[in-house]
Amino acid sequence: MMNRFALVVSLGLLLALSGCGSVPDDQVSQDDVNDPLESFNRAMWALNYDYLDPYIARPISLTYVQYTPTVVRRGVANVLSNLDEPSSMVNNILMGNGAKAVDHFNRFWINSTFGLLGLFDIASEAGITKHDEKSFGDAIGHYGVGKGPYLMIPGYGPYVVREVGDSVDGLYAPLTYLNFWASMGKWALEGMEKRAALVNQEALLESSPDAYLFSRAAYLQRRDFTAEVENTDKVDEAEEDYLDSYLEEGF
Repeated sequence: MMNRFALVVSLGLLLALSGCGSVPDDQVSQDDVNDPLESFNRAMWALNYDYLDPYIARPISLTYVQYTPTVVRRGVANVLSNLDEPSSMVNNILMGNGAKAVDHFNRFWINSTFGLLGLFDIASEAGITKHDEKSFGDAIGHYGVGKGPYLMIPGYGPYVVREVGDSVDGLYAPLTYLNFWASMGKWALEGMEKRAALVNQEALLESSPDAYLFSRAAYLQRRDFTAEVENTDKVDEAEEDYLDSYLEEGF
């Protein structure tokens, strides 16, 4: 069993790379960038990207994906995703997305009962759309709460202060019943799947003239996208769709 540090890194480095789909630096307005600790953040980026990811997060993630049967991984992923449906339902209600909230509600009760606590995604088979997860940070961002300062946390990855609000999601059942280690396990398993899915996209980051700016721009854009913040700048819709599908890439 991985120790606590490896669990943190497994998901953390996923976040460090997860914004790096194909979004150029200039697609996020510099007026929207709040990076007062850029020198520190760049140093932490180098630590994460040059050492922690290639020597810990990446090999652990690929080992998990390669040696765990696909049917087992899919079942685990379904269960973990099902745990987030109620919080996404509440946050979509707060954001005024009634139809999506209903879908989250129906997915949860159907998969929790007929799908054996979410092990099988019966709801998708029944034609109920699986939407992106919404956090409380997305909900308050939707109503104008700014992202706050950008931070690159060692062994974790990019973070904006608004994400502190995501802790509210843990107050809803069934997430509230998870203890610390169960939450860490969920965090790590989801992170390993997503990190492994990014292997084919690594060249995009490596070819960027400034990987730090590339990552930061895409991450901040992703935060606006999930909060459904209206962007007054002209954005390539094809790029937006690609980034969304890339970040939600499964197996």
